[in-house]
Amino acid sequence: MPYRSLNAEKIETTIETLQKRIEERFPGRGLAKLCTELLTIAREDRKRLSWVSRPNRWIQAGVTSAIALGAAGIIWIAASLQSLSVSNEAFDVLQGIEAVLNIVALAGAAIWFLLNVESNMRRERVLADLHELRSIAHVVDMHQLTKDPTTLMTSYKETASSDPHHMSEFELMRYLDYCSEMLALTAKLAALYMQDVRDPVIIDTVNEIEDLTGNLSRKIWQKIMILRQPAPATAKAP
Repeated sequence: MPYRSLNAEKIETTIETLQKRIEERFPGRGLAKLCTELLTIAREDRKRLSWVSRPNRWIQAGVTSAIALGAAGIIWIAASLQSLSVSNEAFDVLQGIEAVLNIVALAGAAIWFLLNVESNMRRERVLADLHELRSIAHVVDMHQLTKDPTTLMTSYKETASSDPHHMSEFELMRYLDYCSEMLALTAKLAALYMQDVRDPVIIDTVNEIEDLTGNLSRKIWQKIMILRQPAPATAKAP
């Protein structure tokens, strides 16, 4: 159902729109270039998502072959037991049972190995993509780090090492809001990997990224709330 799961295409469209908004408001700024990079990652991840959710046919063929070989071995040994002579029947039965158990154990080990190969390959690919999203979140945080709302106060005095600030109150608020939107969209890109995968390691990593982006966004909104506070009224002269 369309409203019960995230849509990778619509997330990509939202990031594209955000990139245009940032470029129109702050042309040539690094934040617009960073959003362009996030858009590139979203497009790449959308292609990889189909690979992650699609089963590996080669590995499935290997599992099927292992099952078929194990079953064939068991059938061959069972057929051999029917031709036993009376003199050595008990000894051969024990040998046959041992051989069956060995074949079952080997077939089971092969199946388990092949199933884990597919799971491990998928996990490594997804974790690499999630690490990229985690890095993007920290880069967004670096862009907003020096955007201090106290620099707009009349009592603020720059030092020789202070970063120059040329944004108005409205522009600074929009800049911080764009950073918050980028963090939210980064979390949504990570959550896409959790929809079709039930791997606990991947789920924990996605939850970690959501916690990270949420905490970083709260820092931004604290700055926005400072900007929204009304300016203190000046006392009138008696």
